[in-house]
Amino acid sequence: MGHRLVVGVFKNEGSILKATEAARLKGFSIQDVYTPFPIHGMDDAMGMKRNILPRLCFLFGSAGLGFALLFQWWVSTYNWPMNIGGKTFSASPALIPIAFEFTVLCAGLGTVASLFFLRNMYPGKKPAFAELRATNDRFLLALREKETGEGRDTMVAFLKSNGADSVEEVRGI
Repeated sequence: MGHRLVVGVFKNEGSILKATEAARLKGFSIQDVYTPFPIHGMDDAMGMKRNILPRLCFLFGSAGLGFALLFQWWVSTYNWPMNIGGKTFSASPALIPIAFEFTVLCAGLGTVASLFFLRNMYPGKKPAFAELRATNDRFLLALREKETGEGRDTMVAFLKSNGADSVEEVRGI
């Protein structure tokens, strides 16, 4: 069940940044901002909290490092011990390159999978605002309408007064 959204369409990044900041200060519920490229300062303008992705990346990397070191140690010590040149079975410097590569692999794949999961992105999903050219050359500010429907006219007037070229009403996600 989606929310009703009032979407303002802007032509440049400066006007959408100012409108987003003003919408947050005025107390409107911001659904999201859709832009063709990242805009510096948009997170602060939307009032977003810090993301969990860096922590998840560290967690996946640590898990990958621990698994790689433990697995290599187990193989070289118990599963298939080989005495080459009189070295000990657990020659830890030899384990570092593979452990590093596996750490990077786990951190990268885990972070991308987490991003897709957290942002609800999956193959075959229909873009929410494709007909408004959301990420081609336009900038969209989507404000969530209240359940009762009141405040729609206020949001439309607000978006127009803050430089929106057009205002659409859309059924959101």
